[in-house]
Amino acid sequence: MKPTLQIIILGCSKNRVDVEHLLPCIEEVYDILPEGADPLGEGDGRVDTVLLDTCGFIGDAKEESITAILAQAQRKKEGLVGRIVVMGCLSQRYASELPSLIPEVDAWFGARELVPVINYLGGSAPEGELPTRRTRTQGRGSYAYMKISEGCDRRCSYCAIPLIRGPHRSVPVQTLVKEARELASRGVRELILIAQDTTFYGLDLYRRRALGTLLQALCEVPGIEWIRIHYSYPQDFPEDVLDIMASSPKICRYMDIPLQHVSDRVLANMHRGVDGKWTRELIGKMRERVPGIVLRTTMIVGHPGEGPSEFKELLSFVEEARFERLGAFTYSEEEGTFGQKNFKDSIRPSTKERRLSALMREQSGISFAYNLSRVGKTISVLVDDILPSDGILVCRSEFESPEVDGEVLVNYDPLKSGGLSLEEMPGHFLEVEVSEADEYDLRARMIGMLDAPRREL
Repeated sequence: MKPTLQIIILGCSKNRVDVEHLLPCIEEVYDILPEGADPLGEGDGRVDTVLLDTCGFIGDAKEESITAILAQAQRKKEGLVGRIVVMGCLSQRYASELPSLIPEVDAWFGARELVPVINYLGGSAPEGELPTRRTRTQGRGSYAYMKISEGCDRRCSYCAIPLIRGPHRSVPVQTLVKEARELASRGVRELILIAQDTTFYGLDLYRRRALGTLLQALCEVPGIEWIRIHYSYPQDFPEDVLDIMASSPKICRYMDIPLQHVSDRVLANMHRGVDGKWTRELIGKMRERVPGIVLRTTMIVGHPGEGPSEFKELLSFVEEARFERLGAFTYSEEEGTFGQKNFKDSIRPSTKERRLSALMREQSGISFAYNLSRVGKTISVLVDDILPSDGILVCRSEFESPEVDGEVLVNYDPLKSGGLSLEEMPGHFLEVEVSEADEYDLRARMIGMLDAPRREL
């Protein structure tokens, strides 16, 4: 029997893609236990190796990673784990401190050391780039994240990512197309493009912003019906992307663009490279050039320089811009960043929390109003999963991204399923009519099956 290896993936979807590229290089050596698998149900309950991919971005993420490592260290003491291998951003960032603090870990690897991890685990490490083949680790395979570049050349004052992940490096278009074809051959219908900054794509390889070129190439891959863009930086946004999005039915009219703030003073302190006027004009262009576009953004409250008037401006901007999706978090100092070295974090935690609550209350009403506006409409959805005991299909339209947005919950109707059983529905497109809405989710009834999604008007 092969030794067992259990994976634990923490942090963002970029970590998941790293592990999915790594696993094909070691799966001939190990029986891979997926996340959440109960090893007590496997043989004697012992796992030979646990591989953790960690996050070190902000305080909460670091705490979650440390807690997960310590839990495995305890399992090792109890004889339930043989080896512990830790990789990712946390071990990249604190490479000199962690080995002495948690000696139960057998090996530590940084975020950019995938080949050394493969070699340590006894796998077959390729020369050059990792293979485009991936071992899926999540869900039923209707969608997949695609990491189009690594690292970041930005120098936002609050962000430690460039210190952890290094400079920006794009993956060639032809490599990504090959990966997309491989994913499509295994039933993936939607690609979600991710990077530290997707709008920077191509500058290092092609000496120009080439996200639009990549989108057009991916649209030619048979089987891929939706392509979604995440992590788009506002400065020097490549506007050709908007024209491609408006004209191509395969590009979801959905843009994840973390703006972080709108106050000139705060944006300057953040080193974002844009001001409030630029930000408002860019949002206006997106709304005008891509009718019906849904915008997701992220905001930081309590950053140095944010006084009551700056926060009031932020609230007014959110009310004015009517972002369909918005997330927010409070500012925290991160070691080694420009902000930590040059700004005093003088805003009280209680004040930050009050501002965060006020911002999210404002957004709650906006999100609810948007969802209500869709009641009675006929939309196309992709089935991601099922709730078998309730006969519910868990779906999304082009306007919802997995894990961060709401879902469209549809009652399975065998008379309208094209002969497919409930268990066979994931990965298929449906036409549904929205019947109910709350702040996050929609409920809808089945109309029928679709070979490819139709654009919502």
